[in-house]
Amino acid sequence: MRLSYFTMPLHPLGRDYRETLAEDRAAILLADELGYAEAFIGEHITDRAETITSSLIFIASLAYATKQIRLGTGTLNLPNTHPAAIAAQVAMVDHMCDGRFIMGISPGGLRTDAEVFGTLDQDRKAMCDEAIDQILALWAREPPYDIEGRYWSLSTRRTMDLEIGQGAILKPLQQPHPPIAVACVSPFSESVSKAARRGWSIISANFLQPVWVASHWQKLKEGANAAGRAPRGADWRVAKSIFVADSELAARAYAKSVHGPYGHYYQSLMRKLIGNGRPELFKATRDMADAEVTLDYVLDSLVICGTPAGVTEQILALRETVGKFDTLVYAGHDWADTRLARRSMELMMSDVMPAVNQHLAASGS
Repeated sequence: MRLSYFTMPLHPLGRDYRETLAEDRAAILLADELGYAEAFIGEHITDRAETITSSLIFIASLAYATKQIRLGTGTLNLPNTHPAAIAAQVAMVDHMCDGRFIMGISPGGLRTDAEVFGTLDQDRKAMCDEAIDQILALWAREPPYDIEGRYWSLSTRRTMDLEIGQGAILKPLQQPHPPIAVACVSPFSESVSKAARRGWSIISANFLQPVWVASHWQKLKEGANAAGRAPRGADWRVAKSIFVADSELAARAYAKSVHGPYGHYYQSLMRKLIGNGRPELFKATRDMADAEVTLDYVLDSLVICGTPAGVTEQILALRETVGKFDTLVYAGHDWADTRLARRSMELMMSDVMPAVNQHLAASGS
């Protein structure tokens, strides 16, 4: 099993923006140094807590500072930007990363972002589908393109001058395109099966109960089988909020307290998602009462924490519950205590992952 990293991120209001940007960057530099396989960075425009406004700009700041880690958008919210802009910017970043780039995409889930871009009442899933099809067409074709769609139309026919390069959009370094990953947050998500049919990978969100994460494996198999391919654990990343410490007491005090950074993260996320009519994401069963979805319950059921031995057991139990995913994605949170946050990431790589992989190898899983 590989270990990757993902951050939205979500910081307490009032923290110095320069400080949180430097902190988020330091986490990915540390992940690169420790040997994490990938790092995904989220983006939002209208949220002062989720403070990275462009995952591509943030990745560009890391492209020449990292050595081995693959850098991914987590995700590009496609309805928010013109497909031609995304195609050109992704191609540039893929070159900057020397091909270490993963293109994570989604319709975007933040309603205030949708409102500010004027798409709140639009079918953003349909916009996302059209956008990615047009982006791939731009990379596959030669100018003038002439791509007609419901939401966007793309051509450079009237103004191109190819003798000097005008009218052509840059193609990415990775051909035919960078690997595509789709962030999936809904139980039994059709986005999973659609991605699998197209040969893309998926990332199951860290705020989804394990029973619903397991439904993603069902949909991944469904999509792969429909395309005549065998489903692969290599196409499935499962994100989790994890905290590892040298003692159980220290781990629980940091990650299970409603007043800690993990408590802050889930309190904010619950307000956004439950307020958006999505309480089922946090429920272990569909008939669970809304009143039972408390912050204590969410922290207890969704956060993995403890000593390396305890975290190893919980990760193995998770995989037994949800299915044979090949990549565990460590969700980044605010570094309320820099020493403990860095130590957790270190212990994940030095102690937890070797023990997990040793057990998987011994059991043939």
